[in-house]
Amino acid sequence: MGTATAGRSGPGTRTAWHNWAGNVTAVPARVVTPSSVEELRETVRRAAEDGLKVKAVGTGHSFTAAAATDGVLVRPQALAGIREIDRAAGTVTVAAGTVLKDLNVALAREGLSLTNMGDIMEQTVSGATSTGTHGTGRDSASIAAQIRGLELVTADGRLLTCSEKGDDEERAVFAAARIGIGALGIVTAITFAVEPVFFLTAREEPMGFDRVTAEFEQHFAENEHFEFYWFPHTGNCNTKRNNRSQGPAAPPGAVSAWVEDELLSNGLFQAVNSFGRAVPAAIPSIARVASRALSARTYTDIPYKVFTSPRRVRFVEMEYALPREQVVEALRELKATVDRSGLRISFPVEVRTAPADDIALSTASGRETAYIAVHMYRGTPYQAYFTAAERIFTAHGGRPHWGKVHTRDAEYLARVYPRFGEFTALRDRLDPDRLFGNDYLRRVLGE
Repeated sequence: MGTATAGRSGPGTRTAWHNWAGNVTAVPARVVTPSSVEELRETVRRAAEDGLKVKAVGTGHSFTAAAATDGVLVRPQALAGIREIDRAAGTVTVAAGTVLKDLNVALAREGLSLTNMGDIMEQTVSGATSTGTHGTGRDSASIAAQIRGLELVTADGRLLTCSEKGDDEERAVFAAARIGIGALGIVTAITFAVEPVFFLTAREEPMGFDRVTAEFEQHFAENEHFEFYWFPHTGNCNTKRNNRSQGPAAPPGAVSAWVEDELLSNGLFQAVNSFGRAVPAAIPSIARVASRALSARTYTDIPYKVFTSPRRVRFVEMEYALPREQVVEALRELKATVDRSGLRISFPVEVRTAPADDIALSTASGRETAYIAVHMYRGTPYQAYFTAAERIFTAHGGRPHWGKVHTRDAEYLARVYPRFGEFTALRDRLDPDRLFGNDYLRRVLGE
């Protein structure tokens, strides 16, 4: 059947699965890599017959246990590639296991592009959309908000196709399954809105914390895509503004790109974090030097070459979505907390935005949103920092990213998501026996 299995002869032969950050481990009863949608449907039916839970996992870039299972772990990587490009409709249909990097390159060859995307493109399209992966944008939203249709295998083995143009059930599923956290079924294909490829001009510029926070709304209003990074233990930030331009492409020079993207952002950053993990007391001094080493640069290229960056330094991350009008206050509270604490933070704090959307469990559902993301180098104790940050974020009605570390449960989430009950009711209909359940979903969605 073209499947890979593990653990068929007993627990002793099971193989452990680890996520990218190494903070989540699972030991599934068997691992299956279906080569067709029909094989996947059979995998789901067989798991149900055997009394095993079933979960799909992409490249493991989530920091939560959303995909962890001790049952059947489905690897969708053999279900990959573009199925159809509809230029008249402005859409592309792609198999669920396709990696975003491969999709971006393939679309560029066809003269097409997604409108917006996150800064990492190692995820599968199904993993990225199911957890709410997003970039930053004044008018353009997350990857999931660019979905125009999707196909998924439900708990009874059906292949369900849904879109906003379908019947009542299809529209209800579409409203929820674009960000489904794997709770409603296993996604097999996604149809995205695309547009003719365009140019973005990026302007990266150091800026003081007080200035960037005071001018945040101005920068947001004046730029299609605005984000900034604050370096803890300093008053320094780095800003990035991406706006459409006529071109032509003017990418960073080879030496400049290597220095910024490889030496500073990966090689030297890796060494600095390793040293900081060994000698935490040195981190504030390192941060002050490192944050002053950045210089302004401007470059122009096609979208995925501007939006995305290589990220080879491994870390653990928490990110919360806040009402946009509250993000500056929350960030100032976070800075004050770090400044008066004994915490030593070697990773910058990232701030991005998103417009309101209409997806039930989107972190931007129904409200203009800004995100604050905190990170810690892999292997460094992160609980005290994340606990302090989460206390601030939840006080502002924050919604945690579904794929990033948080401690919230269904009771809290039902208060901050007006359409939470709509999602859980649909889950009750599609997966009443919780075939796609696990401990994480039990915590965030309830029984």
